[in-house]
Amino acid sequence: MLSINDLRPGIAITWNNQPHIIVKREHAMMGRGGGFVRTKLKNLVNGAIIENTFKGNDKIQEADLSRSQAQYLYREGSNFIFMDTTSFDQYGINQEQIGDSAQFLLDGMNVDILSYQDKPITVSLPIKIDVKVTYTEPGFKGNTASATTKPAKIETGTEIQVPLFVNTGDTIRIDTRDGSYLERVK
Repeated sequence: MLSINDLRPGIAITWNNQPHIIVKREHAMMGRGGGFVRTKLKNLVNGAIIENTFKGNDKIQEADLSRSQAQYLYREGSNFIFMDTTSFDQYGINQEQIGDSAQFLLDGMNVDILSYQDKPITVSLPIKIDVKVTYTEPGFKGNTASATTKPAKIETGTEIQVPLFVNTGDTIRIDTRDGSYLERVK
C-alpha cells in the first residue's frame, strides 16, 4: 500500500478497480488539518484523464503491472494481433487501447506490452523507427533556407510532413511519439 507521500508522476496505482498512472501531482496543506494531494490520473485501459484528491490518511494500492516483449503480426478488424516473444502465445489488443501508436505499427515490429493482472492493456513502440516513403510529390531545388515541408505517405498508410528533398522510395527515420520526421536513412 502507498501513502500520499509515495504518489509521484509515473507511479502506477489501482483506483476504482482500474490501473491508472499519475501524470501530475500537487501537494497541499490545510491550516490545522492534514495534507492532501491533488492528482491527474491517466486510465491505462481507456486513456481517460481524470482528477482526484487523496487525503492524508488514504492508502492507495499500487497497480500490478508487468512488461513483456511481443512482435506485431497483423491487423484483424479493430484488433491488432501480437505474439509474445518468449511463450509464443498470440493475443489481440483493440485500437482504443493502442491509441495513436497504431498508425506506426509495422509487420514484424518488436514492441513492449504493458499488462494489468496478466491482461495486455497497451503497447509501447520504439521511439525511432525507419519507414519507407510510398508516395510524395517530387522535390525541387531552390529556397531551402526556410523549413518548408510537404506531405508524404509512409508504408503504414499514415501521412506525415517531410522536407522537400525527400522522394518516393526513400527510407526515413521518424519519431513515433508525434510522427515527426527526424532524418533520411542511407
